[in-house]
Amino acid sequence: MNKVDNAELLHRLRDSVESTTGYQRINALFDAGSFNEIDCFAKSGENLAEVITGYGTIEGCPVFVFSQNKDIEGGAMSKAQASKIKKLYNLALRTGTPIIGIYDSIGGRLKEGSDIFAAYGDVLANANELSGVVPQISLILGPCIGTSAMIAASADFIVMSKNSELTIDTNGEHGSAEEAAKMGICHIVSEDEQDAISTVRKLVTLLPSNNLSGIPVLEMQAISDETELTCDSDMRTVLTAVCDDASFVELGDRFGTSSITGFAEIDGSTTGIVALQGVLDADSCTKAARFIRFCDAFSLPIVTFVNAEKFESLREASKLSSSYSEATTGKITVITGSAYGPVYIAVAGRGANSDYTMAWPNSVVSPLAPETAAIFLWNDRLANSANPVEDRKKLIEEYKETEASPFAVAADGYIEDIVHPKDTRIRVIANLQMLAEKRVSGLSKKHSNIQI
Repeated sequence: MNKVDNAELLHRLRDSVESTTGYQRINALFDAGSFNEIDCFAKSGENLAEVITGYGTIEGCPVFVFSQNKDIEGGAMSKAQASKIKKLYNLALRTGTPIIGIYDSIGGRLKEGSDIFAAYGDVLANANELSGVVPQISLILGPCIGTSAMIAASADFIVMSKNSELTIDTNGEHGSAEEAAKMGICHIVSEDEQDAISTVRKLVTLLPSNNLSGIPVLEMQAISDETELTCDSDMRTVLTAVCDDASFVELGDRFGTSSITGFAEIDGSTTGIVALQGVLDADSCTKAARFIRFCDAFSLPIVTFVNAEKFESLREASKLSSSYSEATTGKITVITGSAYGPVYIAVAGRGANSDYTMAWPNSVVSPLAPETAAIFLWNDRLANSANPVEDRKKLIEEYKETEASPFAVAADGYIEDIVHPKDTRIRVIANLQMLAEKRVSGLSKKHSNIQI
């Protein structure tokens, strides 16, 4: 009788858990029938722990997951919840498997007193230890405030549903998804919960399992026949033409808008995309630098498109330059327009340790802005000008066509190739294939330092 009672109790317990919001979200995230729960009977006080943990597959890719369960004590962090999440982090570390955290919690269980500080600290420490070893994604589908927000923000990528909250302020101020996106904390804002889950599923398929695994290779999607590049094509048209059809996943579109960052498939292989345009402000540099460091940590090649004139912030320019220079993954640069002075040196030339730099024939590569360089070099030619304004314009155009021409720079060996816009995709693919087995042995040091 006792055995029958225990079996019935188990059945009821499983039914109650599987009907909760936290469990339903996991089922929507994972491939059908692939989820396996871990520590399903762990308790927090008299109730089950406030988080569901386990593993399964997303489009066949193994993934660990924890999902705060708002239907049990509001998903509040506790010693039991922290213990379950820590075990998951350790398993992810041992197996080299990505981890996704689904956040929806009212905060911490304050009745546990100082133990809750240790619980938060342990989870945060484990999350930071995993950084650069396996990809981490935070999926925010409800409140995520205070220390929980710090844990979520330590992940590589943050996806939020439109009505969720993410803020370190315990009163919830400045926590909307839109505010988080504008501050560069949230990478993707989705219209609703289902859209956010679908976005995470797509992102997982583009990422390697860990820092030692190879680049993900998927079935190539043909590019649109309607997209043909010309010298006047804008940056988003360039990305559409070079990347496999509908494969580009942009990250941080509301932050640092002078840089475009994201993942795409090029000839079926995942590639990090950085597009720099106009005047590069501090936020744009920070956004690109962080993305470059992620790609380098997981040996994903980086293709950089440049049409930028100058930096606004020395500190952030230094940070971006350091990220490019230190990265040992394959780096290809395509200059589609302007690349002046520090911009060229930091992101396209030897200062960036670029493996292969190409330029469109109409591009302008100059150690100074042409308006400055032309006058500095040829000011004497304006000395007796009857129409100095018009003659200055002609002088600048002459400088662009001669001294700042990509052909002049290529003649000195600072650009490897000059390509017609319509050939950009095929040349990028060829160079990615050439760099596929790139190996670099660096100096014996832990890491370089960068500007704060």
